[in-house]
Amino acid sequence: MSFADALDILYEDNHCLALNKPAGWPTTHFDGKDETVDRLAKSYLKEKYGKPGNVFLGVVHRLDKPVSGVLLFARTSKAAARLSEQFREGMVEKQYWAVVEDAPPGSRGRDLVPWLKSGTGSLEDYLKKSEPNARVEVVPKDTPGAQFARLLFVVRGRHNGLTWLELRPHTGRKHQLRVQLASRACPIYGDLKYGSDQVLGHNIGLHARSLTFLHPTSKEPITVKADVPKIWRGRFAHLLASTT
Repeated sequence: MSFADALDILYEDNHCLALNKPAGWPTTHFDGKDETVDRLAKSYLKEKYGKPGNVFLGVVHRLDKPVSGVLLFARTSKAAARLSEQFREGMVEKQYWAVVEDAPPGSRGRDLVPWLKSGTGSLEDYLKKSEPNARVEVVPKDTPGAQFARLLFVVRGRHNGLTWLELRPHTGRKHQLRVQLASRACPIYGDLKYGSDQVLGHNIGLHARSLTFLHPTSKEPITVKADVPKIWRGRFAHLLASTT
């Protein structure tokens, strides 16, 4: 099997490579043990273009291991620098789809869920990493090391105790979407780390649906979209068919 068969390529030119990251794969390697998406992408480029030696591939952003969806890489150092700056400056428009578990009827948590009252809105919190358990937590604003986090939400559907949200983060904090939703008693489906008691294979109910960025050389806006994993179409068929 070729490396091309193992990847769902969404966009490719001499400067950029975007693919639909499968859940369960780390974006990039830290300790060198797990197979990673960036290694697979490098092997794909090496195979396709017959490149000898090392292949350059710039990691300009990351998706958590259990998250699927659009993952963008740079194919040159100049493109890597320019794309990294766009992510750093908040110039990249990121859209996620999330399936969250609704807080139980009558629970105090339901009072914290803005999408039960309105179809659109924003969530604002201060987050801090908790190193001992590799989690991120919502903390008071004046907590040393706290970082501001903001996202916009739109309700796309509801069915049988689940809500389908479209999310647009304005900040890019570690585990931001997962923590902000879980802190309102509505964890992402399958996200055992942040309070879900459901299992969704290697996935959680969070998918990077689209990414819009300025091309590093032409400066033209590029939008790349990724289909949801097959497991979503089975588990969430009725939810994805519903609209509010």
